[in-house]
Amino acid sequence: MARERSVFICDAVRTPIGRYGGALARVRADDLAALPLRTLLERHPALRDHVDEVVLGCANQAGEDNRNVARMAVLLAGLPETVPAATVNRLCASGLDAVGIAARAIKAGEIDLALAGGVESMTRAPFVTGKAEAAFQRTVETHDTTIGWRFINPLIKAQYGVDSMPETAENVAQEYQVSREDQDAFAQRSQSRAARAQAEGVFEAQIVPVETPGGKAGPVVVSRDEHPRETSLEQLAKLKPIVRSGGSVTAGNASGVNDGAAAMILASEAAVERHGLTPRARVLGMASAGVPPRIMGIGPIPATTRLLERLSLKVAEMDVVELNEAFAAQVLACLRGLGLPDDAEHVNPNGGGIALGHPLGMSGARIAADVVQTLGRTGGRYGLATMCVGVGQGVAMVVERV
Repeated sequence: MARERSVFICDAVRTPIGRYGGALARVRADDLAALPLRTLLERHPALRDHVDEVVLGCANQAGEDNRNVARMAVLLAGLPETVPAATVNRLCASGLDAVGIAARAIKAGEIDLALAGGVESMTRAPFVTGKAEAAFQRTVETHDTTIGWRFINPLIKAQYGVDSMPETAENVAQEYQVSREDQDAFAQRSQSRAARAQAEGVFEAQIVPVETPGGKAGPVVVSRDEHPRETSLEQLAKLKPIVRSGGSVTAGNASGVNDGAAAMILASEAAVERHGLTPRARVLGMASAGVPPRIMGIGPIPATTRLLERLSLKVAEMDVVELNEAFAAQVLACLRGLGLPDDAEHVNPNGGGIALGHPLGMSGARIAADVVQTLGRTGGRYGLATMCVGVGQGVAMVVERV
């Protein structure tokens, strides 16, 4: 058996993140997924005939992202037909899982070069219906697949409940005593940091402009994240709770419903040397953990703890942390559970899902790439990417700058 090998992240790109019904609304998910793959090949044309595997995350897969959207993206991106591809689904962490699966295959010596990432078009998520269970049935339930539960199993509902994502955030806020004021303050910081990052051009090296169908004026080129918006604590305080009267979770302190795609190059040391790649970070490891579904937002705590213990590292040694912002309530609960300050400068330094948006299958790949980019810019050594997952899970990955 081959010994475990080093895995390097060598390049990463992404599309801009579009608002729900926004600039990317007319772009199919499979076309969206192909864009970052195609861009990586344009940047590194010598790799075209040497990619061993493509792995993409996608949380929906009920519409144009059906039938293994990763394979569709490979074909649409112009990769050889001989390149295999797989789509993985761990809901919100699908993109991070895709990176982890590719990294593990390289570590195990099974492959040398992979492209991994994720995609989601929440705008284009379809409505779906089940087949009638009896002849001449006159009522058929329709489900919006954009986010959340569908075709609910009665046993799951009875044993665990089927709280919506905002309801799980309210549960976390109540159980971990996260106030509305603290949530709004965190959301405002996310927006402020994202605005600063945009102004400083932090994302320009990552973003692949997307040409979208236009009207009479012709195609429109989208090159900037759409979701960030100027806000204040006063404006956030005026927003009504999503779930219940007296609640604390609002549209302002929750992540967006968005569209986007991301991909990166992962390579073994041999592939780096063979193809003249520049390694940016080494993937040290990945871990996942399960938590009660009704407080799914705390998943990063056990996942991160498990991973750091395995690597003999401490949270304090992480020079940058990207903790996906599904909701301010759960991010704050996780930060406190991990012993980090609410306003830590090295946590989501360029904003997160609240400001930038959260295309479910893409976000994990985005935050992993952001960790690598930030380490390169700041000269830090270790970085952590972690996120919660619907139905009660957490995933974490640690990388080291090289």
